[in-house]
Amino acid sequence: MMEVTSLQKYKGSTYEVELDNERKVYLHIDIIADFSVRVGIQLDYDELKKIIYASNFRRAYQYALYQLDYRDYSAAEMTKKLKNTYKNEALCLAVVKKLEKIGAINDERYAEKLARKLVEVKKFGYRRAKREMTLKGIDEFMAVDALEKYSDSFEENLMSLLETKHARYLTDKSDRRSVEKVKAALVRYGYGFDEINRGIKYYFEEQLED
Repeated sequence: MMEVTSLQKYKGSTYEVELDNERKVYLHIDIIADFSVRVGIQLDYDELKKIIYASNFRRAYQYALYQLDYRDYSAAEMTKKLKNTYKNEALCLAVVKKLEKIGAINDERYAEKLARKLVEVKKFGYRRAKREMTLKGIDEFMAVDALEKYSDSFEENLMSLLETKHARYLTDKSDRRSVEKVKAALVRYGYGFDEINRGIKYYFEEQLED
């Protein structure tokens, strides 16, 4: 058994709790109230373990909410971020589960927003967009579903890239070096060889008409 021998304010809403005049733990006032921690109370190892877990859970939860103020996270992304700080995988998973329960984390909603950004803003091809989404922790099937609505946008985006970003390299279709440079760039953007070749062919045909 351990006795709480001192309880004093540390900073903000955090208190320093001293056990047996030796060990010190730092608890938020809510945790102190929830577990009725006070000077003179006797705590066994299991009780102290529960208190420390609750304290760490609260810290991790508040940290996660703070991060979500700045941008959305997938469940996998947030779990990884929390594990980097709090190490305890079970605790981190429990925090993320609570965040999902209150709707602060929603992979389906996040997938839809991310797909729109990758396709409409960054103008990535299907392959690159899908890869970026899975790297963010979005399930592959969910990524496919989110990208389905943009199936007609990829060709338009490719042509837009040719007409703006890469137009200076496409002044002469016999200039193979420049054309190959454009093709390589579009592959990095996630477009397939067939759609790239088709787009460049159409681009030069349009130039000849003009």
